[in-house]
Amino acid sequence: MSGGGGDRPGARAEDPARDAAATGAEPGLAEAAAPAAAAGVTDAGASPADVAAPGSPAAATRCGLVAVVGAPNAGKSTLVNALAGTKVTIVSPKPQTTRFRIRAVVMRGASQIVLVDTPGIFRPRRRLDRAMVAAAWGGAQDADLAMLIVDARAGLTDEVRSIVEGLAKGRRPAWLVLNKVDLLSPPQLLPLAQALNALLPFAETFMVSAQTKGGLDRLLDRLAGAVPPGPWLFPEDDLSDLPQRMLAAEIVREQVLRLTHQEVPHHATVETESWQERKDGSARIDCTIYVERPTQKAILIGDGGAKIKDIGRRARAELETLLERRVHLFLNVKDRPGWDEERGRIRALGLEDIG
Repeated sequence: MSGGGGDRPGARAEDPARDAAATGAEPGLAEAAAPAAAAGVTDAGASPADVAAPGSPAAATRCGLVAVVGAPNAGKSTLVNALAGTKVTIVSPKPQTTRFRIRAVVMRGASQIVLVDTPGIFRPRRRLDRAMVAAAWGGAQDADLAMLIVDARAGLTDEVRSIVEGLAKGRRPAWLVLNKVDLLSPPQLLPLAQALNALLPFAETFMVSAQTKGGLDRLLDRLAGAVPPGPWLFPEDDLSDLPQRMLAAEIVREQVLRLTHQEVPHHATVETESWQERKDGSARIDCTIYVERPTQKAILIGDGGAKIKDIGRRARAELETLLERRVHLFLNVKDRPGWDEERGRIRALGLEDIG
């Protein structure tokens, strides 16, 4: 199994070790919800009893798109994964991890909730940035409702204020979700909820922790009752609309984000060059990591190829878990100045080039 390599002779190398081979409210959430309700911050959606199980006499299928929007590093992808109950989008401590819209399919009784994980909304500079922000706003406009995720620790920042102003101009119902509330005391949460609702009266306000899963059952029950009646858009056993080739590229990029620092993570992109199915049921996947400068390429490869092997080993293990089969992953690194201004690279990410 490969750990990866560069685009020079001998840079590719197989990994020799490869072949040898609770749900419930977080303490404090209930206390925070009581004063919030008294202040007009309410959860007036469906109760769990309103969500009928498929096949029951009261069952009527419901389905809707829920755009998950917010500033970079608000915990959107972590929340989407927690609500889905499995990994459907990559996460890292670094901002701007998500670059395009990813749809996660969540079943709740007879309701199919399609969560649209969008890139963080920020002030764009590059062509890639503009495409990412456009994808985020496009997701909000196309959805049945928009769910604004706010890092409760960071509070009402200029970025959050700008996003709220943008949501106020739209016609979609907007919900507010204060995330990471396990890191604050309940009395600190109410003023933030009140301040945000003063800017835009949100139809619903929730206080959750994506990390500990506190408050997520209640949020899912409300979403299940809020999506409109109608047929499901995806088979109920689908988890995401992300193609496998793009999934492989994203898993590799996640490890690049986790294992490199400073300028490398946000100046790198990954493309799956080939995917070959093998007779033994395994898959060979070849990915190329593009960076902007030779110095970034040297950092990614590392001394004697150690860094790229580690990236490949971790990405392969993750892919084998997600795909439930053996994977042979080969990585190549190329420096390509200005890739984030190239229309072709942007389209390869599944983004619309808006110039």
